[in-house]
Amino acid sequence: MEKMWSGRFSANASSLLDEFNASIMYDRELYIEDIEGSLAHAAMLAKQEIITTEELRDITNGLNQIIKEIESGKFEWNISDEDLHMAIEKRLTALIGDAGKKLHTGRSRNDQVAVDFRRWTLKKNLTIIKAIKKLMKEILVVANKHTDTLIPGMTHLQHAQPTNFGFHLGAYLAMFKRDIQRFESSHKRNNISPLGCAALAGTPHNLDRDMTAKLLGFDSVSINCLDTVSDRDFALEILFNISTMMMHISRLSEELVMWSSYEFGFVELSDEYSTGSSIMPQKKNPDVPELLRGKTGRVYGSLMGLLTVMKGLPLAYNKDTQEDKEGVFDAVKTTEISLEILKETIKTMEIKTHNMESACAVGHLAATDLADYLVEKCNIAFREAHFITGHAVARSEELKIDLSDIEFAELKKIDERINEDVMEFLVLRNSMNARTSAGGTATVRTIEQLKYFENYLKD
Repeated sequence: MEKMWSGRFSANASSLLDEFNASIMYDRELYIEDIEGSLAHAAMLAKQEIITTEELRDITNGLNQIIKEIESGKFEWNISDEDLHMAIEKRLTALIGDAGKKLHTGRSRNDQVAVDFRRWTLKKNLTIIKAIKKLMKEILVVANKHTDTLIPGMTHLQHAQPTNFGFHLGAYLAMFKRDIQRFESSHKRNNISPLGCAALAGTPHNLDRDMTAKLLGFDSVSINCLDTVSDRDFALEILFNISTMMMHISRLSEELVMWSSYEFGFVELSDEYSTGSSIMPQKKNPDVPELLRGKTGRVYGSLMGLLTVMKGLPLAYNKDTQEDKEGVFDAVKTTEISLEILKETIKTMEIKTHNMESACAVGHLAATDLADYLVEKCNIAFREAHFITGHAVARSEELKIDLSDIEFAELKKIDERINEDVMEFLVLRNSMNARTSAGGTATVRTIEQLKYFENYLKD
């Protein structure tokens, strides 16, 4: 079959090259962006009197018919057409004749694919932002119910200080807010039009790039055509943004896996979002968070793949850049389902508050409070207070109790300067609520933080 570019060649491409060279199997994902770009380009060509109004009418009618054919499943995708651009142009020419051949005036596949892929990616930035916000709203529902529910705050996965569960979930809200900001920033930075750059150096045709930019929803046109046709920063950015967001999802997923184990018992995932074992009838496996951890590695691979493709490319366009789309398509699809299923998993899980609070009575979570008491009430330097508190913890270990359960008489033996008012400092809920500094875990501060995120999502 004759190629659009075959005029310079005396022999047909081999079928093996057709298979190796083609991107049509996956880049047809961009069909609506491609046709919208062509409609805008045709409108501009007519305004600039490069094509006639009759030719514009035929092109417009033909492209709209192709949309119907694609969406009804009647359009024939042929690997010999290489990519969706050629497939659509060939079909357009078959439908309307020579007018279809004029559509490519002042345009190259280089700026054409840059327009298509950039617009698709920009749309997905916004789609992902909406999905993150839905997830955040579901986390807020759970967090608002547990601003007074004690849970052990940990460092090094060791019990550290008492916090509340709403505060803990608020940490993930902060992460996801940063994710949204990254997607928003990328959208703003990359919302520029490549159309009219042609192959690499612009075109002698009297194009109106500002017109096509406006028609396609871009904020402006690109500055340098040589850069524009080979730029894939927008694709790298969405992959980086996705990777960072999925890292946050993976951290939450890791905690869900731990919390749902018998060792923790802090949550129970619903039957809807759990699976069983093929051999052990008692098992209820946290497959959703486990898969989310795994899929995080998958999107990392897409980011590293495209970075590697781009790292050694001379200007301008190179065929290597054809490898830009599959990883992005896969990462976006993975992200969309990951956000949705995590939202539903959180919505349907059971919170076991008793187990959370019971866990706070292990690991001497009030130790820092005892040290703070010695500093505040006994005027003891913190380093000495730290040493005294260590003795109190050691004594609690000997007695096989938690520091929060130690009797005043035992503390008095350790240091005579300790008075009975120390006992209020060792109450775990008092300890949590004592942390009233900005951003702290006290219930009053947690409620403030959650209200901040609620207002952010409203805005």
